[in-house]
Amino acid sequence: MQIDVPLVNEAQIGTRLNAAIENDRRGEFALLLSLLSVDARDMAQFQWQNELDMAQKLQRQFELPPQQSLMADLSSAEPVVDNSSIFMAQGSRAFQLQQALRPEALVIRGGESVAMAEALSNCDHVTQLRQRGQLSAPKVEIMHFADQLAIQRNLVPLLASA
Repeated sequence: MQIDVPLVNEAQIGTRLNAAIENDRRGEFALLLSLLSVDARDMAQFQWQNELDMAQKLQRQFELPPQQSLMADLSSAEPVVDNSSIFMAQGSRAFQLQQALRPEALVIRGGESVAMAEALSNCDHVTQLRQRGQLSAPKVEIMHFADQLAIQRNLVPLLASA
């Protein structure tokens, strides 16, 4: 049996340890166990939260709701959370519960900064659409120079007669 990577914990072995037990291969089972690290901190159950930072670990440990976003973007594809209808329909207690479950952003605005939004409000509608990416620039077809000359030669008699 040849192993190309060093084994640290049993999660790296996969089902090979189970297959060795089922097929009564004591030698392979002993080899796989001897290749594992003897340090208990290397076991798989202690490795599952290594990629999380401290804030995410505490959030999972205390089962906290997702962090409240400070700013929501109206131009994004995901819908903005709005709990005002619950306040109007069911009152303040239901609103507080909904705010705890699905917090809405403190500021809701478009994709531009405040200064850019002010500048765009003073521009014409076509400029606003072009800046927001909703209107593409007009396409100009580039003609070959010989084609341009031929068109100009056909226009000369028309312009001379006028």
